[in-house]
Amino acid sequence: MKKIVLAGGTGFIGKFLEERFIREGYEVLIISRNKAHIQWDDENGLIAALNGADILINLAGKSVNCRYNKKNKEAILVSRTGTTNKLGNAVLKCSTPPLLWINSATATIYRHAEDRPMTEDGGEIGKGFSVEVAKAWEKSFFDFVLPKTRQVAVRMAIVLGKAGGVIIPMVRLTKFGLGGRQGKGTQMFSWIHIEDVFRIIQFIAEKKETTGIYNCSAPNPVTNKELMKELRKTLNIPIGLPAPVWLLKKGAVIIKTETELILKSRWVIPQRLKEDGYTFKFPFLEQALNDILKK
Repeated sequence: MKKIVLAGGTGFIGKFLEERFIREGYEVLIISRNKAHIQWDDENGLIAALNGADILINLAGKSVNCRYNKKNKEAILVSRTGTTNKLGNAVLKCSTPPLLWINSATATIYRHAEDRPMTEDGGEIGKGFSVEVAKAWEKSFFDFVLPKTRQVAVRMAIVLGKAGGVIIPMVRLTKFGLGGRQGKGTQMFSWIHIEDVFRIIQFIAEKKETTGIYNCSAPNPVTNKELMKELRKTLNIPIGLPAPVWLLKKGAVIIKTETELILKSRWVIPQRLKEDGYTFKFPFLEQALNDILKK
């Protein structure tokens, strides 16, 4: 039986991947702070789990849906680089290390872009706290030299799925009549259906020579205005009041988050996946929302 290790596997994406890989006949082991799973501070447990694994997938990291105060900033950074370092050190001590290590990364690493799309080769790295975290995260991963383990970082766009993530608050806003454009509405929204995340992992696993960075995003991003329009259409809600920037900033303070999550323009194209021949199950937002939101 093939073995997959999911690090940080108790969140929205991790639970989905666990279920899908079990359905495919894999043994799935989970590393988590949850006492039911392998603990991060159990080095022997980490090594035992990783020995002989076909794939290690690291999704660990504190949610960025919070205020960027000093304490949260440190936790966001350390929860990514620290766990990546622990995994890398454990892999180095394995007698039979994992064949493939896929480390989560973020499409937020690119600059705010309304002028052109960002690809793996042609994308421009941005500035600011979130970008510095993204850079440090990838550096902690690629600093490890692992001759027997392929290393792939997947720069995730916003993941859409039924069981969690950004779709839940967006649906609530829309149902309350607040499903209009947010800010100018011209900022780009790059997204990926969670089923395609699973399929992309399988695709990378099958391409035995693949290493480096992949943009994990659907090939057809939309503007924020188009996103909210499609949400209203899918939910059959005709009216959506727009939210100006000043209101979003006040609301972000109240619900303890940051407007960057809504207002940054992420225009990301999966150039390498397209060139390698990956076929998206959900290339268009309308398809994805219909699958997620319609019973």
